[in-house]
Order: sequence, then C-alpha cells, then structure tokens
Amino acid sequence: MPHPRTQRARKLRNNPTDAERLLWRYLRKGQLHGHRFRRQYPIGVYIVDFVCLQQQLVVELDGGQHAERAAYDRSRDRFIGQAGFQVLRYWNDQVLQETEAVLADILRHLSPP
Repeated sequence: MPHPRTQRARKLRNNPTDAERLLWRYLRKGQLHGHRFRRQYPIGVYIVDFVCLQQQLVVELDGGQHAERAAYDRSRDRFIGQAGFQVLRYWNDQVLQETEAVLADILRHLSPP
C-alpha cells in the first residue's frame, strides 16, 4: 500500500489545474533547456507543484485561495527552503496570460544543465 502522501501526489497529478497543465507542457521531458522537472513531488510533509531536483528549484502555482493562505505559504516555503530548495511562486493567471515571461523567469533561476 503506497504512503498516503504518495497517493495524494498521484491524485494531484491526475487532476491538474489549467495553469499546471499548461506549464507542464513546457517543463516536461527536459524541454526547458534540458532541465528535468517532476510534478506533484513530495518534499517532507508537503507536495510541491513542480521541482527540478538537479537544480533544487521548486515552482509553485497559486490560485485565488492562496491570498487567504499567505502565512501558511510562507511557513511552507521556509520549510522547503531549509530542505535546500529555492521556491518560485506564480499566480495561475500569470501562467495562463504571460506564459513566456514565466518560463523566462524560471530559466533565470536555473544554472546550465
């Protein structure tokens, strides 16, 4: 029987938001300059939207509900940062309306593979 966190990650991967689905098209299979990303990946007690393990870079997409969860997100980011990862956050609307700018910003935070 898989760990509950693994089951939750699998469920999230099977039900992505529109913004997650769009961004994954560009991040999967090393399409972003050879960098390999995983989606809905467990780090400690949290499941992050996207992670490049080699570069220790986490990409989180936030919908409207995150406006009320700012303190939780800060605590979560602090934990993930203490685990050695840098966290980038984008609003879903940014990904949907400014995809190229979001991809360029992610690339700025990645070292050559």
